[in-house]
Amino acid sequence: MVGALQGAGVVVTGAGGGIGAALARRFAAEGARVVVNDLDAGRAKAVAEEVGGIAVAGDASSVVPDALDALGGTVDVYCANAGVAFGGDTLDENAWAASWDVNVMAHVRAAHALLPGWLERGSGRFVSTVSAAGLLTMIGAAPYAVTKHGAYAFAEYLSLTYRHRGIKVHAICPQGVRTDMLAATGTAGDLVLRPTAVEPEDVAEALFRGIEEDRFLILPHPEVAEYYQARAAEPDRWLAGMNHLQRKWEEVR
Repeated sequence: MVGALQGAGVVVTGAGGGIGAALARRFAAEGARVVVNDLDAGRAKAVAEEVGGIAVAGDASSVVPDALDALGGTVDVYCANAGVAFGGDTLDENAWAASWDVNVMAHVRAAHALLPGWLERGSGRFVSTVSAAGLLTMIGAAPYAVTKHGAYAFAEYLSLTYRHRGIKVHAICPQGVRTDMLAATGTAGDLVLRPTAVEPEDVAEALFRGIEEDRFLILPHPEVAEYYQARAAEPDRWLAGMNHLQRKWEEVR
């Protein structure tokens, strides 16, 4: 991609650390002008200073107007990376509302704000950090698993609806990534995610390979494709396997 992103306007939400910071660094290394967004203003500023970008702190749901101003009116790539995770099969409606708002509706709002300009000029790239949980599921994390399914479905919808009009869409679906979010998953993460966890930089590298190959689905853990096929082909067998994991988790938590 040498030169392809030189001068491009890129927004990365949730970029104060983890996958978002890795994406910001990689886009900046390619010569892009990067807006680093995070709820934590201090973390956003630190990463922006590191990569020579622009810090725009605040809610990912409403960052587009300020990002457009910071980039001189043009966003070429939008990385909807901010996410929240609540453990358990909680019935706490606040947890569900927050998960829905950040993991799904922030993507919808960003697309709604950016699509008119992208469609007018016939180009734009939307990158959705989903998770393998959006293709499969995750034990012990109902709000996260369900809303990540929604994020993946919305990315699919954007791609099938607008690809003939120049809009590129990528859905990144890693399993475990060594971030603060993985550390917060507790024993469920230790059982399912930590053994094969990768670094945030590996996720960024997988995205750039996918962009070069013009692929929608980005799998930093290639084995997820096999799990996804098994889930579709034999759902009862797959669910039985996941239930086995659930029971193993109940023994150790």
